[in-house]
This record gives sequence, C-alpha cells and structure tokens, in this order.
Amino acid sequence: MIPFNAPPVVGTELDYMQAAMSSGKLCGDGGFTRRCQQWLEHYSGSKKVLLTPSCTASLEMAAILLDIQPGDEVIMPSYTFVSTANAFVLRGATIVYVDVRPDTLNIDESKIEAAITDKTRAIVPVHYAGVACEMDAIMTLAEKYDLWVVEDAAQGVMARYKGRPLGAMGHIGCFSFHETKNYTSCGEGGATLINDPALVERAEIIREKGTNRSQFFRGQADKYTWRDIGSSYLMADIQAAYLWGQLEAAGRINERRLLLWHNYYDAFRPLAEAGRVTLPTLPAHCQHNAHLFYLKLRDIDDRAAFIHDMKDADILTVFHYIPLHTSPAGLRFGRFSGEDRYTTRESERLVRLPLFYNLSDVNQRTVINTILSFFS
Repeated sequence: MIPFNAPPVVGTELDYMQAAMSSGKLCGDGGFTRRCQQWLEHYSGSKKVLLTPSCTASLEMAAILLDIQPGDEVIMPSYTFVSTANAFVLRGATIVYVDVRPDTLNIDESKIEAAITDKTRAIVPVHYAGVACEMDAIMTLAEKYDLWVVEDAAQGVMARYKGRPLGAMGHIGCFSFHETKNYTSCGEGGATLINDPALVERAEIIREKGTNRSQFFRGQADKYTWRDIGSSYLMADIQAAYLWGQLEAAGRINERRLLLWHNYYDAFRPLAEAGRVTLPTLPAHCQHNAHLFYLKLRDIDDRAAFIHDMKDADILTVFHYIPLHTSPAGLRFGRFSGEDRYTTRESERLVRLPLFYNLSDVNQRTVINTILSFFS
C-alpha cells in the first residue's frame, strides 16, 4: 500500500544520533539541542527558540507563560488539532471558536473582532497546511485590544507570510517535529519561539520545571532553585541529533515536497476547471511549504466513496480534523462565536493525498493516475 505519510529520512540521522550517544549527553540541552536552536533562531529571527518534546508541550508552555487563568477566553479556529485548545483549557480558559475562510481554511480574520470580550486574553491563529493566516490584520487587532498572539505553526516550518517566517510574528510561535511533519526529531518533538524579549527569561524557567537551571549552567546564577510553576519541556538531545540531520537538509526536503505538491496541482487542474474538485488556494503574499496536498470534493458522501476506492487501490488517503466545536469536549470547554458557515462544510469535503519527502516518483504517478481514473 502507498502510505499517506512516512517520516522523512535524509541519511545522516543515525550518524548524528551515534555522536550524541558517544557524547554521554542524552538528556535535554546538549550539543545537538544548541545547534538546532541556533539554526531555528537564525532562520526565524526569534529572540529565543527552545526545543520541546512536542508542539503540544510548546502550546502548554505558551499558556503558562501568558498566565492564562480560569475564566479567561482564548480565540481560535475550530478546525484544528485538539492540542491547540487543550493547552489553554488546562489553564481553565474558555475557548471561543471562530469560523474559517473557505479558501485557506485558516481562521477568518474578519470574524475575530466580534468574538472579543473583556475576558479575551489571546488569539491563536493556526497556519493550516503551511499557508499563513492574515497575520497583519490579526496583530493589528491584538494591539488594539491588548491581546497576546500565539501562532500554532505546527505545520509551518519553512513557510512565510510577506517574507516573514511563520511562528515569528506573534508573541510566541509553536512548531511541531512530529513524524507527520516536514521535519521530524525521530517521531515526536516541537519548538517554542519566543518573539517578545520580555518573555525569554520566564520561558526558560517554565521549560526547566520551574527552576533557573538554564541560567545556572550558563554561570548567571550561583545555584538553581525552584522559581515558578513549570514542567519538563525539554527535548532529549538524541532526538535533537536526529532533527539536526533534517535541518541541515531543510532546503532539499522543502524543494522535494514542493515538487511533489506541484505535480499534484498540475495533474488535477483539469478536474478543478471542470468543477469536479477544488484545489488548495495560495494567496500571492504567502510562501507555503507543501506540508500537505488536499482535494475538496462535493460533500462528505463523495469523500467517503473516494477514500474507499483509493483504499481498494492500495492508496491511503485521509480526511483531517473533526471541528472541535462539534466534539463532546469542544462543546464542554468552548463556544462558537457567530455562524459556522464554512468550518463544518469544508471539513467534510476535504481529503488529503500521500505527500512525504521519500515518496517516489513512480508511486506519485500511481496515485495521480488512480485518482484521474476515479473521476473518469
């Protein structure tokens, strides 16, 4: 079967992992962690980047760092992964869902202001498929109402908005290095991008279980003690060694994924022109990273038939999020602001195709030909 996803492998990962093992430093903040963090800081321009065990952990760090309290409200799209909401629910916040745009499936920036109340503390834009939300409008609203912005850029590494890296425009950005992402740290992993210099010191403390251990090891404190709430949000250095191999090859991985993405787009353009499918929309000011390629079919029944036929042809295609506001926990911990005009409708139409760095040309042609045959 042609899988939907396979973790990227470039060939240097094992050598770097063996080097980490030989160093005797396998826990967090070893040599490979420092290399990865410096690479990400240079790439993003962030004040500080801290590797974490997952993007979930990064979002949880952000919620603690911003002192989200019970009764606070946090605005985000319903069309996202559960971690986006869970991080703030764990702090007692109420989630306020806003409808998505039908073109990019990102939060509709024009609907955010109506969702703001005197309890709103933060906005969490989610850059779906590595295509940027309208960050200028979102940051303008945040400044107007004195709100924090946490970018869920789990899918956004190597993508840009008006030339600026995703994750580097809000006060905090969160990356994922899960095995389903463009770059992985051996299966799980993430990073927290601190873009507000006033947050850097406390972010380090929260990540180190609430202690000033990082400052101690840099010689900035004569001892380390418990200073604040926190948790163990460090990535193991052996995972960072795997990630370093990926980041060294980031340009090559990005180019390959973009090639595969455009192969799909060009192959299915006639179907779109005939009104059989809808292709992804790319705003001119957004530079995407080919995180995923999707088709939007007529409705949920069409999609179910498509997925069934692809499976029969040994090709795994999948849909994405069930909107959070329709789930039991989503209803319990949040509310939808305004009308759900597009979130549910678009989520029920969307199907994702196999797209990963090591996908062979032969297998991609098989996927394309099978899909064209389905629609013929």
